[in-house]
Amino acid sequence: MRKIYDVIVVGTGISGLTSAIYLQEKGLNVLVLTKEDKINETNTNLAQGGIVAKNESDSAEALKKDILAAGYNYNSFEAVDMIANEGPQLVFDFLIDKIGVKFSKNDDENLHYTGEAAHSCKRILHYKDKTGEKIQIDLINYASKIGVKILHSHTSIDIITNNHHSDNSEDLYKRRIAMGIYTLDNNQSVVKTFLAHYVILATGGVGSLYKYTTNSKSATGDGISMAYRSGADIINAEMIQFHPTSFFHKDIEGFLISESLRGEGGVLLDHNFNPFMQKYSSLKDLAPRDIVSRAIYEEMNKTGKKYMYLDIASTYTGNEPIKQRFSQIYATCHKYGIDITKEPIPIVPVAHYFCGGVKVDLSGRTTIRRLYSVGETSCTGVHGANRLASVSLLEGILWGKKAAEHIIDNYSHIHKTKFESIPDWKIPKQNEKFDQMLISQDWEAIKLTMWNYAGIIRTQRGLERARADLDYYSHRIFEFYKQAELSRDIIELRNAVITASIIVNAAIHNNKSIGCHFIKK
Repeated sequence: MRKIYDVIVVGTGISGLTSAIYLQEKGLNVLVLTKEDKINETNTNLAQGGIVAKNESDSAEALKKDILAAGYNYNSFEAVDMIANEGPQLVFDFLIDKIGVKFSKNDDENLHYTGEAAHSCKRILHYKDKTGEKIQIDLINYASKIGVKILHSHTSIDIITNNHHSDNSEDLYKRRIAMGIYTLDNNQSVVKTFLAHYVILATGGVGSLYKYTTNSKSATGDGISMAYRSGADIINAEMIQFHPTSFFHKDIEGFLISESLRGEGGVLLDHNFNPFMQKYSSLKDLAPRDIVSRAIYEEMNKTGKKYMYLDIASTYTGNEPIKQRFSQIYATCHKYGIDITKEPIPIVPVAHYFCGGVKVDLSGRTTIRRLYSVGETSCTGVHGANRLASVSLLEGILWGKKAAEHIIDNYSHIHKTKFESIPDWKIPKQNEKFDQMLISQDWEAIKLTMWNYAGIIRTQRGLERARADLDYYSHRIFEFYKQAELSRDIIELRNAVITASIIVNAAIHNNKSIGCHFIKK
């Protein structure tokens, strides 16, 4: 007899683990799935800068104003109001008091608050420049301590719904509900049917659809694609935030140079070592990310250079030595021949954060019953057209908690006869094993298409070209998928081309430049 879980959570980043912890502590039977061999392989783990937290010198109104300004007032005012009023205190109540995260402190043993671009005050807690890694480790340890069941190396294929998967034709006429996940066991190459009364998607972002990104390789748009195929609404998909400062070096890709460097005095320079941000914004180097990314991109185009510089050596305003304050950045740059205490860092903008996603309400509910989405996979409306730095981790814990609480407060069972009508995965008659080179070739084509035509600066003609190319790739990949022996690579490839097409189509239909969706006329 197949086991039925109370809740399945797909993803082991900050939002997914937050939901799982709240659910587990209320006695629900929770299963957490990740396609990675290591459960800490997430975008959360790569987050450097920090998390917005309660600070007596700050206010909900000031935070709300900054979030809306960064998001060009394209935000959901309800969502922004909720995160501004409830989020900062939750960092203390959940991460510090419950999970036991120890953030960096000053010499006087008080918590050290830092600033970042477009923030009107210093309200960001951090652990050196490894905040996400620290939070991730502590969440995993706490989840393990309370008995949360986490299965690694399991790639989710599809959300099971009554309308699409039931053998009972009467279910075609019923309201759509999520009932579990079909999942590939990567190691055994078998598809398992995991049934549940509720499903939470927390699969992260879409950065790996682009040639250059700060994201984990796992950020292939899985949750977006699965939700879309199941009939959930996807919104703001054109809003891809590019981080202005990734380390430019031929031997390393996508290493983030945290915005907190600019928050603590860092200045962007051209190849004559002159600052240039004053030409693009009165906020100079502390302008919102979309403005800074486009400014760097424009300077690169005007000068024919492949990168610009970020100087912290001569402009640092912090009290702690640079080597300690930015230990990970210092060590990584030093490894590749750059001493950030003595010379500027070569930087380039890269794909960073998905401001769109699966449409959810204030409780994380999608447009499909019993299906929730949290974290970067979701679109709460908090970020609008551009994310304010260090708000995403905060959004992750707040909506992770809200989704769990809504399930707990409204819990009900799906009748067992409904589950009995759900078949196990049907293996296609043709089950061929394909050359890995074919998959790699299609991946490279998708990444280049997205980078060239749906990147930092877009044109209508370029987006139309991207749509035509992706339509061609889609046809080939879907045929490929039908015949192939399932593997994580093939599942991700299908998800990637679907999510890329969603992004491009959204960009084509929004012909107004706003925030991180910039159309060059």
